Amino acid sequence: MQQLSLALELPDSKPVNPQWFQNLLSVLEVRQEPAWTDNFGKSLRQRLRQWGIAPVKTLSLFSGGGGLDIAFHDAGFEIVKMVELEAKYVQTLQKNAQLGKWLEGSEPICMDIRNYVPAPDLKVDFVIGGPPCQTFSAAGRRAAGVAGTTDSRGTLFQEYVRILKLLQPKGFLFENVYGITGANKGEAWQEIQEAFKEVGYSIYFRILDAADYGVPQHRERLFIVGVKQGKYLFPYPTHGFDSLAQQPYYSAAQAVEGSDTSDIEAGLGGRFGHLLDDIPPGLNYSFYTKEMGYPSPIFSWRSKFSDFLYKADPDVPVRTIKAQGGQYTGPFSWENRRFFIPELKRLQTIPDAYEVVGNRQVAIEQIGNSVPPQLGRILALSILDQVMDVDLPFDLAYLPPDKQLGFRQRKRKLTKTYLQKAQAAIIELSKQGKVKGLDASIYEEKREFVRFLSIDDFSWIEEPVANSVKIHLSCELDSSSWIIKANTNSNWDEPDKFSIDVYPSCGYDDWVLCTNSVKLCAKQLNTHVFTSLWKAFEEKLNEATGKADLVQLSGYYQYNARISGIMNFYCEEKIDLFWRVVQCVTRCIATSAQLKVKEFAEYWGVNEEDVVFYLQSLRAIGYEVRSHNTNPQIPLGEYLIPYAFPTLNPKSVQLRKVL
Repeated sequence: MQQLSLALELPDSKPVNPQWFQNLLSVLEVRQEPAWTDNFGKSLRQRLRQWGIAPVKTLSLFSGGGGLDIAFHDAGFEIVKMVELEAKYVQTLQKNAQLGKWLEGSEPICMDIRNYVPAPDLKVDFVIGGPPCQTFSAAGRRAAGVAGTTDSRGTLFQEYVRILKLLQPKGFLFENVYGITGANKGEAWQEIQEAFKEVGYSIYFRILDAADYGVPQHRERLFIVGVKQGKYLFPYPTHGFDSLAQQPYYSAAQAVEGSDTSDIEAGLGGRFGHLLDDIPPGLNYSFYTKEMGYPSPIFSWRSKFSDFLYKADPDVPVRTIKAQGGQYTGPFSWENRRFFIPELKRLQTIPDAYEVVGNRQVAIEQIGNSVPPQLGRILALSILDQVMDVDLPFDLAYLPPDKQLGFRQRKRKLTKTYLQKAQAAIIELSKQGKVKGLDASIYEEKREFVRFLSIDDFSWIEEPVANSVKIHLSCELDSSSWIIKANTNSNWDEPDKFSIDVYPSCGYDDWVLCTNSVKLCAKQLNTHVFTSLWKAFEEKLNEATGKADLVQLSGYYQYNARISGIMNFYCEEKIDLFWRVVQCVTRCIATSAQLKVKEFAEYWGVNEEDVVFYLQSLRAIGYEVRSHNTNPQIPLGEYLIPYAFPTLNPKSVQLRKVL
């Protein structure tokens, strides 16, 4: 792209050379090489001292592992105290506050902010920090809306405001996920803005992408800067398409080059670990979906979080590093392995010399929760310049208030690129014979076998464990039908007590089984047998197609279900109403939507006072049933049954929650 060569006249600022960031690097004598951000921080701190700029006394709240503290410390702020609740994170702060360490002179305080009262003699000019963001995060939105300030963690900003009111600093910086702006239909965001204004601050806010500021990671976060006097403009991006000099992004491969890889990490392992190898860099589990063109889909579209089996592309910044995640939570290296901790630090621009204390998971939590220091440094310099009125010996460029950044639009256009990558990879894998359709070996003569169903965690296993039920199974699978039978004994001469016919809901276009129907037959009207039939179907589905589970066959619950079941009874005795409820659920009646008790009663034809009992009974046979207790985003009095079949298993998050 052609570089701009003329100086720009921006509102409320003097003319700025488009090469302002390159000039800053020149002043600091920093070259953009691997780990250049470490040198940027060191040199910046040294030069500010040499220029006689007095440190700005600063209080850090919700300090975590210290990302913002590193940034502001390097940019001439003196972090006098760091308040953090988690003792395991405070150990990192204490280690790095020692003599000769990165945050030398800072004082970590392990305390709940609700109990923190600044000493009467504490005088600070600035406050930094961002409260825990889980209630505003993408995970919260995916669960069922956003809890926002209805969750106790979402009201921690009020403690931030309380401390601002007590200390009355010149300004503050507040960081959080951008989901905060949409929480509670925007009401939480209005509440937060008003709270800051009520204690005397004019606020300025923007959603920024860390990659635009020299971080090898796309990470969108909301930043609020509050000032007692004057105005504030956010700095121009230093890198990427919106930078004035069109400086290329700092790529993931450049960032990790030369980092410490002595602590060798094994491959992923587990049920899905092998799938990582064939995923093209930059893509995730969606590579194995119909929408990406995979001929024998393993997953359904949007049935997993976007970081599930996400493999980083070495030529561009990685996607957001998550603080929490499971075995298959990326980013993973393009070398088909987990990133080493030193590599993750580089991708977050945490200095190599900064010690992150704790085991791998604790370290990842601190890294993933941090504000990338390089982004923080640029923001800190802009605050030093505008809020603290420090005469810096170099120019900064500021975004006009109405200037729109383009990272969102560019992200929306990536789907086409991902599709092209996927199709090219599928062609290559097909040439190598790695892409296969339905496994024909699944078709077999009638076969009998035994499995055990754990009553405690719904595990489906070949050997008995404590509190498990022995289930006898019979399977006849061919291209015309799958017939799976279950019994608590081996007497197959008994008549069926019920059956479930499973069909595609929208025709056979999405039906991957290459058979006309699936019939699940039970020899007893028994809840364990019912659950076992679905478990056996899931097992055979995985063997035949590689699909991870029944959810991948049906699709994520927020879309129309692609399968439904018709349950028929053959018992002479009267059928209990609970089984009539189960019959409704298998037909997708009152599933996939948040409903009130009255609505469930109407759909199922039962009394309102019995609905909660039926919901608890469904939960007891393996159905995932959500409520306000399991997901605070769901209003009190409403419940959600995501799927028409039991989905609970030992790894289910919902298994550990109480309805």
